[in-house]
Amino acid sequence: MDNFVKLPGMDTDNLWNTCLQTIKADLSTPVFNTWFSNTKIARLETKDGETLIEITCPSFFVKSQIEQKYKAVITGLLTDKLNTPVTTIFSVAENWNVIGVKKEDTSPLFKNIEENREAYENALKNAHVRAFFTFENFAVSGSNQMAYAAAQAVAEKLGTTYNPLFIWGGVGVGKTHLMSAVGCDLLNKNHNKKVLFCTGEEFTNDIVEGIRHKTTQVFRNRYRKLDLLMLDDVQFIAGKEGVQEEFFHTFNAIVSSGGQVVLTSDQPPQEISKLEERLRSRFEAGLIVDIAPPDFELRCAIVAIKAKEMELNLASNIVSVIAANIDSARKIQGVLTKIKTEIIFKKTVLDENNVTTIIARDKNEVEAKKVAVKPEDVIVSVGKHFDVNKRDLLGRSRAQKFARPRQMLMYFLRIEQKLALDEVGSLIGGRDHTTIMHGVEKITHLATTSVDIREDISGIKKLLWG
Repeated sequence: MDNFVKLPGMDTDNLWNTCLQTIKADLSTPVFNTWFSNTKIARLETKDGETLIEITCPSFFVKSQIEQKYKAVITGLLTDKLNTPVTTIFSVAENWNVIGVKKEDTSPLFKNIEENREAYENALKNAHVRAFFTFENFAVSGSNQMAYAAAQAVAEKLGTTYNPLFIWGGVGVGKTHLMSAVGCDLLNKNHNKKVLFCTGEEFTNDIVEGIRHKTTQVFRNRYRKLDLLMLDDVQFIAGKEGVQEEFFHTFNAIVSSGGQVVLTSDQPPQEISKLEERLRSRFEAGLIVDIAPPDFELRCAIVAIKAKEMELNLASNIVSVIAANIDSARKIQGVLTKIKTEIIFKKTVLDENNVTTIIARDKNEVEAKKVAVKPEDVIVSVGKHFDVNKRDLLGRSRAQKFARPRQMLMYFLRIEQKLALDEVGSLIGGRDHTTIMHGVEKITHLATTSVDIREDISGIKKLLWG
């Protein structure tokens, strides 16, 4: 291809933009922006009626994805536009690094920060918001597109659009990141705004401390005068009457003064057990959006973004290996941390085989934690969760406050520990196998219909395995 010569008089920017408009019509905006923003035609040359076109990409990862998924489409479009056979090649622009950040740009994530960087960073610190949790660093696909768009709309018109914004979904899908991005965006525009991020547990503890030390007015001054309150895991306050009472008045004070409330939970409001109806109605008066678990394409993007945060340069095949084996952003973070540790302290070569070994070892460690748990540990954890002593848990009382925890214990020993029915019966006061079967079946059925039971199972698992 060295004999190709430049084609004079060709507007390559216009040609590429025309092709991009056609591609964009078949893709969602977030997907299109993820792969095609910052791409361009860098070279267009011709020889003997055939045309060579080189397209530059902002990162090796983007280049790999476009080549695998869109090369045929791009080549076909360019061939149609030029009415001549086209050979398409892809490269990475010299002024971009391996993960798509301009080398000469010292602060790619925020605008207008350099002049007030110290004040901005102090504002983030005071608000308890992580600087890396921005919209720019949030990978978008169909599973979270709606939530992403809603959060951006809230950041654009704080207090007037979707108030409150309620984001729910499973563990590690990006709820906290997206909520925090609203705070980062607001403080980036005005670091004097009153912003606070806290968890449901922290909100509860602050109330308890205020009552204990007779400083409830200090608590109220801190929370009720905010421009933006971001409460993570709001389901934690459910069932706590005093806490819900205080949050009800805090919520009203913020909203009535033009402030914004953003909430996250692992369930939608209507499924949060023991949540006061007046709070439920206020949550449902705003916008409720869910985030589904990330698909493979989105996990690839998450790996690339988190690798960037940790200054890891990952080849596209390694990104794919991690995304194929890890199912959540939180687990991806953990595996990348282990990979970086291996590189720094063990001088491990970052190739596909070694990464696969690290992932397998990580999974084995999780399984090892389960194996290390003994039946006695399960008995202690179930008793602790339900606040029932061991004698009552293993005893004969049929009172509901003891019977349900006892059935839960049967469930964990049988399903999670995989003990035989007679072993479980022997551990729980010498009960026969039919009693154990009934208890296990009861909890198994309730787990499909009762939010409380699912929360109990989750809480006990956390006590056992972290």
